[in-house]
Amino acid sequence: MYKIDFNRPIKIHFMGIGGISMSGLAEVLLERGFTISGSDMKSSPITEKLESHGASIVYEQKAENITDDIDLVVYTAAIHPDNPEYRAVIEKNIPHMDRAELLGQIMNNYQNSIAVSGTHGKTTTTSMLSLIMLEGGCDPTISVGGILKDIDGNIRVGRSQNFITEACEYTNSFLKFNPRIELILNVEADHLDFFKDLDDIRHSFRLFSEKLDENGILIINGEIPNVSYFTQNLPCKVLTYGFDADDNYTVQNITFDEYACGSYDLYVDGQKIDHITLGVTGIHNVSNSLSAIAVARELGISMEHIKAGLLKFKGTDRRFEYKGEINGITIIDDYAHHPTEIEATLTAAKNYPHNKIWCVFQPHTYTRTKSLLNEFAEALSLADHVVLADIYAAREKDPGDIHSKDLQVALQKIGTQTDYFPSFEEIENFLLQNCAHGDLLITMGAGDIVNVGEDLLKK
Repeated sequence: MYKIDFNRPIKIHFMGIGGISMSGLAEVLLERGFTISGSDMKSSPITEKLESHGASIVYEQKAENITDDIDLVVYTAAIHPDNPEYRAVIEKNIPHMDRAELLGQIMNNYQNSIAVSGTHGKTTTTSMLSLIMLEGGCDPTISVGGILKDIDGNIRVGRSQNFITEACEYTNSFLKFNPRIELILNVEADHLDFFKDLDDIRHSFRLFSEKLDENGILIINGEIPNVSYFTQNLPCKVLTYGFDADDNYTVQNITFDEYACGSYDLYVDGQKIDHITLGVTGIHNVSNSLSAIAVARELGISMEHIKAGLLKFKGTDRRFEYKGEINGITIIDDYAHHPTEIEATLTAAKNYPHNKIWCVFQPHTYTRTKSLLNEFAEALSLADHVVLADIYAAREKDPGDIHSKDLQVALQKIGTQTDYFPSFEEIENFLLQNCAHGDLLITMGAGDIVNVGEDLLKK
């Protein structure tokens, strides 16, 4: 495996440089004096920012982009062997690695590298902890899988030994990391186009926890079924968090304000430590905040700065994000694309001002929709009315055996009012005719469903 000498900057080409993670890594390397080129399918605010920092980007992936002066090529899981750039890399015998390997090598340059893992909640928790660390004067380097307004993007390059990033389990990419501190937020069935089943996923997270040595720290959700499977016989320090009194970090007296933001009494090892007030919605973010607090205290950050960071954190783009109002209808956008995430978002919405909750859902990938169809229906049934868009294919091709109409049938069997429309225009027209003053409209999914709410606000 090619090893980067970070004291000797080279020229690195990124295939798919506009991706949220790839762009962040490119920016880190630009700040360290590397020469960066890249390619993507289209220009975006992210690529424009990289260009303003000195990156050279072309908006077509072709063999000619792979020039002889390139020392290393980095690619994402979305790049297939028949990609013309990738073929040129192989033909020219240029060293290459995937995104996860590069991230792992960057992390090795930091004394305090923190990896936030879990089936869901990674972006929110990484962002939450980032705000705490900034309030605590830790000057961290941050790589987050969403746009965090407080750092004006998805990346922040600090000057300290603190590095925080998300650690995704898909294709076992997080096994290429060597963090000092790991968070495991949850372990559930997902990415079943790669993993065989839930046991296979759990095995990967166990391998991830085993990467910690005697100087490492594992902070894990105590509510994960059979949590001892992940923690037994590890040489590192282990801390649990959750809603059980036996967890190291737990809560009592949870309340929610008029906008569903939580407050609670924090308990550590059975002792009340402080009262916490959050700036984000839902019981799931109470749980996320506990994990962030545990990391912060291990880093020596004061409760004063922890509380200030948590209160200041108002969420990231596409996580229960307020978009605006039209005709007295409040529009929220949320990235939820797994049943557990959907349940958390819609449960939080119950505490938000509303007459009726409308959920406009765009399923994400055929594999996930088919394998978790009934779970999706149960979670979505928390809304008063569901409107379905076509499945967003992402990296997959349509197998022909699953459709949004299948989810509509499952929802209707439960008794949830559900409509399906094949185009965003039809969805928007239906919503304009049927939503009423005081209703809460949530566009939901990891694809481009956000456009529905934004289009409505332009009307």
